[in-house]
Amino acid sequence: MTTPDQRLIHTFWPYIRRQRRLISGSFATLMLATLLRLLEPWPLSFAIDLIMAEMAGKKMVTRLPGTESWGIETWLWACAISVIAIATLKAAISYLSTIGLAIAGSRVMSEVRRDLFTHLLRLPLAFHRQARVGDLALRLSNDIGMLREVTVTAMMPLLSSIVMLLGMFGVMLYIDWDLTLIALLPIPVLLWSTRKSGQKIRDVSRAQRKREGKLAAKATEYMGGIATVQALSLEEATRKSFSGDDTRSMQQNVEVKRLSAGLERRVELLIAFATAIVLLDGTRDVLDGSMTPGNLLIFLSYLKNAFRPIREYAKYTGRLAKALTAGERITDLLAQQPAMVDRPDAVMLGATTPAIRWQDVRFSYQDAARETGVLCGVSFDIPAGQSVAIVGPSGAGKSTLSSLLLRLYSPDSGQILIDGKDISHYTTCSIRQQTAYVPQENLLFGVTVRENILLAAHAEVSEEAMFAAARLANAHDFILALPEGYDTVISERGSSLSGGQRQRIAIARAAIRDSPILVLDEPSVGLDSHNEHLVIDALLRLMRTRTTLVITHNLAFAARTDHIVLLEQGRIAEQGSHEALLALNGHYAGMWRLQQHSQDVEQKQDEYA
Repeated sequence: MTTPDQRLIHTFWPYIRRQRRLISGSFATLMLATLLRLLEPWPLSFAIDLIMAEMAGKKMVTRLPGTESWGIETWLWACAISVIAIATLKAAISYLSTIGLAIAGSRVMSEVRRDLFTHLLRLPLAFHRQARVGDLALRLSNDIGMLREVTVTAMMPLLSSIVMLLGMFGVMLYIDWDLTLIALLPIPVLLWSTRKSGQKIRDVSRAQRKREGKLAAKATEYMGGIATVQALSLEEATRKSFSGDDTRSMQQNVEVKRLSAGLERRVELLIAFATAIVLLDGTRDVLDGSMTPGNLLIFLSYLKNAFRPIREYAKYTGRLAKALTAGERITDLLAQQPAMVDRPDAVMLGATTPAIRWQDVRFSYQDAARETGVLCGVSFDIPAGQSVAIVGPSGAGKSTLSSLLLRLYSPDSGQILIDGKDISHYTTCSIRQQTAYVPQENLLFGVTVRENILLAAHAEVSEEAMFAAARLANAHDFILALPEGYDTVISERGSSLSGGQRQRIAIARAAIRDSPILVLDEPSVGLDSHNEHLVIDALLRLMRTRTTLVITHNLAFAARTDHIVLLEQGRIAEQGSHEALLALNGHYAGMWRLQQHSQDVEQKQDEYA
């Protein structure tokens, strides 16, 4: 069984490998910067030993050629210039390393975000119906951003410090191996303390990220339904629900800070303890002449920096824990598998107008609490270029038929045949490309009307073709009446337009797609009589020459199709033409009379009004 860390490495390694040249170059400069950092205390050490020798009336002997005649003033100037030179080179090289690793980290995270978004688009409806939109948005934006930020601000300093640790302990062992071993005494305690606290911090951070995902989901839901919240005076109830989760998230955040601060203080105390021991023992070595003051200075400087990785881990442990948790949440999403996987021998569906057949199709939703529509052996045909209307009570399984045709789900048994071949013989992408879909609630984006219409086009479309599609949809005139015509930016989800206007733009979008299959899922629900007339008129024009599946409660619209199928409890109760079903005088005829009576009553009420 793989651990969470192994899963993270397995998920992100292919992205990191693609940036190996940039990362390798940045790591090389990081190594060079670390080497320069190792040299930093040496000029100061040399200056101190030089001064001590001068005070003792001795002359320091160096092995550098050409320096035999240098006086103390020249040596001090050389040490000062060396300090500046080392600092300048280190700053320049560290800058290159930082920028290189930052670019690599940003590229990796951008690729992960794009792939994660694409992956989410391919996941089945069953997943999206259970997932919360706000939490998914948080993973796409905040979690990816946190990983990117931590890569630059925490991982890079830690990486640099680890490299420096190895180099410094090597030099310290060369200077005085027994003093180095004394300095290493606190290391086991430091490692045990950081590991124990780090695990606690990671557990709390994981719970906090889940809580923040829940908060984001609630905020998205409440803001998306703000009209209902205000209309029902639910502001106080929603505020309490949101505040409760926010308070718990705040408490968890404080707990992470408390654990991080406690770890950081313990590390500082242990480092101080090690420094004190080295200072006492090293001073004795200086006094008995076995070590120079300059070497003791180098030793203490290295010791302070040698513990830097542990100190920085303590400093960044909360941030690292949150980043690891964010990485786990991203990995969990990428591990979700799309429900629809094309067969190896699947072919593209052509653009010719096909015949479609449902043959003994059976289907039930996995989550029966969410969906009640179940199909029990449904069979009917749509001849090429003709239309079939599916009518019946809510929950009878009408919309399920369109979902199966679009391969949003697969039948439990039975077949859907397109031109005599099972739908699984065609690629899912080609089936959807050859199908124009007009649902009850159309998704319009917060861009221009032009962009919303052209969104569904397979290829570049001329302006005249766009105008023709809009005219077919009875949308051209009202679009021209908008403030900037086709270049008017509509609000998110098209809320600045009426229901009828939104539906007609959706019809224009379907028309410009020019696909041989058309699926209409309750396209006229919720419209007033005027808009309903305009929409149905546009739909009837759109249906010409296309193989059309119409799902509707509007029997007057269903009567305009070639064939009608009445579903009840997932089974076909009646089917035939409108006239044949009326002559049968069964359930359909009763529904027709009831609907016609309701329309007559409404018409009389409108006349009296």
